[in-house]
This record gives sequence, C-alpha cells and structure tokens, in this order.
Amino acid sequence: MPRAKKRLGQHFLTDPRILARIADALDATPADTVLEIGPGLGGLTAALAARAGRVVAIEKDRSLIPALRERLPAVSVVEADALAVDWHEVVGGPDYLVAGNIPYNITSPLLEKALEPPRPRRIVFLVQREVAERVSAEPGTSEYGALTVGVQAQARAQLLFRVPAGAFVPRPKVDSAVLQLEPLATPAISDDSRRGFRRLVVGIFGFRRKQLLRGIRELTGWGSDLAAAVLARAALDGAERPERLTVAQFAALLAALVDAGWVGD
Repeated sequence: MPRAKKRLGQHFLTDPRILARIADALDATPADTVLEIGPGLGGLTAALAARAGRVVAIEKDRSLIPALRERLPAVSVVEADALAVDWHEVVGGPDYLVAGNIPYNITSPLLEKALEPPRPRRIVFLVQREVAERVSAEPGTSEYGALTVGVQAQARAQLLFRVPAGAFVPRPKVDSAVLQLEPLATPAISDDSRRGFRRLVVGIFGFRRKQLLRGIRELTGWGSDLAAAVLARAALDGAERPERLTVAQFAALLAALVDAGWVGD
C-alpha cells in the first residue's frame, strides 16, 4: 500500500463493506455520471464504477494515478486539484452525482464548491464526524452554526452512518461519518444572494451568545432603531439568539436587510 501523505490529508479506507455502503448511499444507476473527489487507492472508485454508467475521478496525488488507471481502465482519472478545477467541465455537463472520502482540512471549501450552481443531483461525502453532525444539526443545538445554515439553505442534509477511526490507514485522530446532501429544487436563497447570505450568517454567528438585535447592530454598524425595524420586518424577536433561527428565518432576515440598504457583498 502506498504511504499516505500527511500534507494532502490522506487516510485510506479499504473495508469493502463500508465502501459498498457509501456507494449505495449515492444511489447511482447505469444512466448516471459520478464525479469522485480524491479516489486515493480506488476502493470507493471500484464500488462506484460497479453501479454507475460513468465515473470521473479527480486525484491531486500524481503518484497514485498510474495504479488507478491500471486497476480501473474504464474510469476517467483526472490529475487536478478538486478545489481549482471546474467540476462541470470535468464531467462534461450539469447532470451528475458527487462522492468522495474528502480530506478533513479542506472539507468546508469542498462542501461550498459542491453546492455551486448548477448543483449535482446528489452528494455523498465521507467527512469528519463533527462536521457531519454540524451540517445536519437542528436549530437550538450546540452543533448548529454558520456551516449548518449555509449548507441547509441549499440542500437537505443527512448524517447516514458513522465510520470509526480504526477503519482507516493511517488511523486519523477522530471518527468519520457519511454525509448525504440532496440539493433543493428551490433553495432558501437565490444564487445571486449566496455571498451576502454567507456574510450575514457567518457574521451573526460571530455573536451567537448575544441577542439578535445587538448582533445586527454589530454587523451593520446601524443604530438600534433601524436594526429593530429590520428585525420587525423579518418577523424576528430582537432578544432571540442566532442559534435558534431556522434557515427560512435567516433568509427572511437577509431580505429585510437588503431592503433596508445593507450591501452583503
């Protein structure tokens, strides 16, 4: 087995039962194209290729590519940085599914990229358990935060099952979990509003222990009267805490802020 590269965050999963469960979660058919992020040794790649009509895999580690191409000649292996390339160009169109055992250190940017429009029909990522719990969290819980709201505004998130650290080589310091995302037909925010929404959510959760009225004042620099008027327009209580707001309420808050002249960009 090739030695995992720490700088690339590599942890190889070889258990065929777990790999099969991950591939099954994607629910690919012979009519589907699957984009895999970081195939590594090709265990998940093989499971995906057995189910999908076409698999395209993006691998950054060039030392792994010859073995992947030899083992799985029907798979198109692309040497590239998954964060730097256009996924739609790589697969050749907007209709595809995404899967991968992704590095812990770039999970958030990969989630953001996976949800760039036009979005894939389904995404299944093996991620750090804590991240999966945060992404799938409910309002009012300690795990609920900016990452939760940002993802759930665009997709239905579900933690499917956990994978122990001992299943990987080398063994990571934390457990993992399989996260399934189903992009929404009608997201809570428009594609043009994604940047402003992100700024709002990240900014407000920077004051998560403060009341919403104070958080809006801190974020915008506005006085109490204008901040209170914006909250009233969004039908929100200024004494509420950010972690109790639903995704829909955050969307309503963004609309009220924009109407009042706030520039989220």
